[in-house]
Amino acid sequence: MNLALRDIRYHRGRFILTSIGLGLLLGVVISMGGIYRGLFADALAVLSSTKADIWVVQQNTNGPFAESSRIPEDITYRIRAVPGVSEASPLSFQTIQIDKRAKPYRFFLIGYDLNGFGGPPEIITGRGIGQKHYEMVVAAAMGMAIGEKLHLGLHDYTVVGITGKVVSSGGDPVAYVTLSDAQDIQFKKDNSAIRNDRERLGANLDALRSIPPGQAKYLKQNISTITESTHTVNTIVARLAPGADLADVQARINRWNHYRPLSVAEQTRILTKGMIEKARMQLGLFRAILLVISAVIIALIIYTSTLDKIKVIATLKLIGSPNRVIVGMILQQSLLMGVIAYLIGYGLILLTYENFPRRIVLEDVDLQVLFVIVMGICTLSSCVGIRKALRVEPAEALGG
Repeated sequence: MNLALRDIRYHRGRFILTSIGLGLLLGVVISMGGIYRGLFADALAVLSSTKADIWVVQQNTNGPFAESSRIPEDITYRIRAVPGVSEASPLSFQTIQIDKRAKPYRFFLIGYDLNGFGGPPEIITGRGIGQKHYEMVVAAAMGMAIGEKLHLGLHDYTVVGITGKVVSSGGDPVAYVTLSDAQDIQFKKDNSAIRNDRERLGANLDALRSIPPGQAKYLKQNISTITESTHTVNTIVARLAPGADLADVQARINRWNHYRPLSVAEQTRILTKGMIEKARMQLGLFRAILLVISAVIIALIIYTSTLDKIKVIATLKLIGSPNRVIVGMILQQSLLMGVIAYLIGYGLILLTYENFPRRIVLEDVDLQVLFVIVMGICTLSSCVGIRKALRVEPAEALGG
């Protein structure tokens, strides 16, 4: 006869409800571990999909993800000329939030050169961008259909393709347009702003007495050429030729003293150790707190259950049952409760993690480690009940 199972059948309702409650708590712990892994996956999604070896950004910055970086587009040709570089391509990044159907609609926009790389990693539905203007490819998470239009800047853009689950480091879904369109959206001003800037800068030129009137008039007429250029990018990504030395190529680019070449390893460190470090620590703290709460709950339940069985335990001692029988009954109940609660929590997350607003990544190693931790917690928590049970005197079975 298994005393643990017999006791569970007798208190079936309490055991089931307790296991469900504990399972929900462990489900939260599992989800936090998945969110923790998802933070890394989101932070490195664009970095991984671009498949670049070097990210050239503005000097003394940690751009383009962790910090603002702006460099001239034509630097691309200089990067391509560096020995060891096989190809280079300019990229533009910006976060956009607009109102769509009376609700905030936020996404991350990437502009890329159609003749370069850094565009959509794959096309699930539709096609890639085929013309220089007014077409876009969106991530499936944006919830847009082929042919749908989105107004950005001064123009409407038509969705021609849908890519996979690509997100920014902040978890926003990614959309792709051509580099020229992205530059217009980010830098080009509307007509009223252009007219105001022309007049203001023209007035400043007229105020300069050192410039002859005729030359000032000429500069005022051509001020738009000076101030309205949009040929700026956030980074230039480069791929190395086979056999090229990464450190040597970085040193060559860095010698210009105007641009900073970051390797993939350096960008990974910036993204994971800088941008999401506090979120990682916060999630880790919450997981630890929830595990401690789980241990306290299990210990309290086992202790309460032991108190309810004082007379039964005393009777077992009175008829000569060894202590290992009593210890085994309490320990088995605790471990069984932990296993059932873990399965409930894991099943709940497995059914719902696709609907979470942030990406949930469930790693087998994390799940296995958590299972071992839960079993350890159950074992330690049962010690409270075992300690109480071993102190019970057989004479208590004869008491009133």
